[in-house]
Amino acid sequence: MAQEPQREQWGTRAGFLMAAIGSAIGLGNIWRFPAVTYENGGGAFMVPYLLALLTAGIPLLILEYTLGRKYRSSPPGATRLLARPAEAIGWWQVAICFVIATYYAAILAWAVRYVGFSFDQSWGDDPEGFLFGEFLKVSDDPGSISTFVPGVAWPLIAVWVAVLVILVLGVRRGIERANTIFIPLLVAFFLVLVVRALTLDGAELGLDALFAPDWGALDNGSVWVAAYGQIFFSLSVGFGIMITYASYLHRKSDLTGSALVAGFANSSFEVLAGIAVFATLGFMAQDAGVGVDEVTSSGVGLAFVAFPQIISQMPMGALFGVLFFSSLVIAGLTSLISIVQVIVAAVEDRTGMRRVPAVLTVGGAVAVVSVLLFSSDSGLHFLDVSDHFINQYGIVLAGLALVVTVSWVLRKLPALQENADATSAIRLGIWWRVCLGIVTPLVLTWMMIDSLTDEFDQNYGDYETSFLLWSGWGVAGAALAVGVVLSLVRWRRNPVLPEEVADTTDTTEDRSR
Repeated sequence: MAQEPQREQWGTRAGFLMAAIGSAIGLGNIWRFPAVTYENGGGAFMVPYLLALLTAGIPLLILEYTLGRKYRSSPPGATRLLARPAEAIGWWQVAICFVIATYYAAILAWAVRYVGFSFDQSWGDDPEGFLFGEFLKVSDDPGSISTFVPGVAWPLIAVWVAVLVILVLGVRRGIERANTIFIPLLVAFFLVLVVRALTLDGAELGLDALFAPDWGALDNGSVWVAAYGQIFFSLSVGFGIMITYASYLHRKSDLTGSALVAGFANSSFEVLAGIAVFATLGFMAQDAGVGVDEVTSSGVGLAFVAFPQIISQMPMGALFGVLFFSSLVIAGLTSLISIVQVIVAAVEDRTGMRRVPAVLTVGGAVAVVSVLLFSSDSGLHFLDVSDHFINQYGIVLAGLALVVTVSWVLRKLPALQENADATSAIRLGIWWRVCLGIVTPLVLTWMMIDSLTDEFDQNYGDYETSFLLWSGWGVAGAALAVGVVLSLVRWRRNPVLPEEVADTTDTTEDRSR
């Protein structure tokens, strides 16, 4: 029997959980979830959101944990061991991570600058004009790059240097240690923010605006797709992160318990973020004597326009601003590290390249693309469109492809359930197979068709069709095409088949439990 190749492992189960939670809790929780909830039915959105968590999020999380631990490889290697043609799905996920990493880092760079801006409220009396004009210098012609923006470039470079240094240190000394510092710090920061937000005059107005249900929104398929997309994006499922992280687990690690902890920790933080954000917006609405809908911006505007306005008005606004944008930086950094790790691990596993050159080569390439595109005056346009299409039609479809392949084509769910149950305190019931084999694929397919119908009725964001074709549909399609092409390449190293792997367990495994 062949000896398993040496593979780095998490130091403890707690270290893995910190990293998994760090990946899940990111900009999607703070910067995205409140806006998505507000725009998709408020309190009514919690229905598709919770259904998405229970029927897709946690089941998929357990599936990816099981695939990663069982096959001890990044997504391309793990999917190849499922079936040779399935390797394309793994590389597709790697390509999706490449796209997301490029624009995700840009948002972190903005947050870094806004930490400094908070001290003296540099945005002045017009935060919107400051963001789109003086700071980002947004072009009136989407897709046309005419200006380089140094104020975005240098913090973006700093973000990438920090990420690459942590990744160079490795899984245990870099990623695990970073998350054991960042996650407690993030929680502490955010608890202070929530307490402060809830004590503001008008907080109840914001909470009512966020959670008051618009049940009519549930008839809109795009609302349901947004719920599944939010779960996939924020839980880090559907694009290979958890397969990669679980590949460094000890062989006797509890999978279902870890998935439940990570899943509910993520959702709890999202709801907490929504409370903090909209309680603060309620203060702004009352102060201005208007409705919450009149002071709320979606997407980027929620964090970088509405919040600066509030910071300028509230007592001790500078402290609130520093804590808020520092939270964005920390949450985003832990997620970005996990996203880039997928790409690095795939290159390590399939080429045999050592850690340091793999990080510097692959991570460096992602960083260069990120800086060149998102330090330009069209950076915001690229970010907006890429995020929409890769999230709605990349992550969701890749997750759907993986589920259909595992459950319908290869019929591997019973074997994978047995593998997970063998070391988990909470055994999986038939609900897991039903969710992954029936509910998730059918619901996602129906929602995707409905969403596509809406997409073709009206251009997203009223952008020109030509711009959407190459920067939106083109990017999402290119990720799939790259996945197929890379799966056809003859790589230097192929993953070891499971039956050829020696099932050995070192003493640290028992200590980690």
